[in-house]
Parts: sequence; C-alpha cells; structure tokens
Amino acid sequence: MGDHKIYNVTMIINPERLSELISALQKIGVRGMMVTHIEGCGAELGAVSASGGSERDVCLLPKTKVEVIGSQIPVGVVIDTAKNVLQTGHIGDGKIFVYDVENVVKVRTGEEGYDALQDVE
Repeated sequence: MGDHKIYNVTMIINPERLSELISALQKIGVRGMMVTHIEGCGAELGAVSASGGSERDVCLLPKTKVEVIGSQIPVGVVIDTAKNVLQTGHIGDGKIFVYDVENVVKVRTGEEGYDALQDVE
C-alpha cells in the first residue's frame, strides 16, 4: 500500500447541514463520499418519563451519516472543514469518527491500497 495512510472519516450530522458540508468538502478536493439517511439519538435523547423514574423515552431523530475514505487530503483538513461547517454550539451538531483503513480494493481493476482510490482512467 505504499507510504499513503488511508482513513475513513464518518460524520453523524444534522440533515439540514448536508448541502453545506458537501460543498465545503468538494472545495478542499474530496471527490467521493457516501451519504446515508439514518435515525439516532445522542445527548438529545428523549425526556424523563412521566412516572418520575430515571427511565427515558427514546426519541430517534433524523440524522445523516457521511463517510469519506481518503488518503491524499490530510485527515485533519477534512475534520477541520467539517467542524467549521457543522459546529453551531448546540446539542445535535453531531459527531466525527476517524478510523484507519487497512486496505481498499477497486473491484473493477483489482487495484489495492492508495491506487484503488485514484480515479484515473
């Protein structure tokens, strides 16, 4: 795989911020991403039940998961770009998860690692 570190940045975001995030990522050179519409909850998890106990009603809220697999653009640039777009200071801004990717295989050509991420014909 050479000297190129491959990473996966997974962002769970407010769906209202998706268009702005996509534009910002494209401006820094991100050419590929996966977007999934999901439901979930974090700090904004439900309200305390009416029974007065410590139980909570789980309210799943619409979220969007954006995944970027990369190697050329420094992972810190991807993270900083996302934070600049997503951060409002309010609960529900989202989370960013960063993972190392062991390998990538381009099915069409059989290329692996860094080469599999290059879209050169």
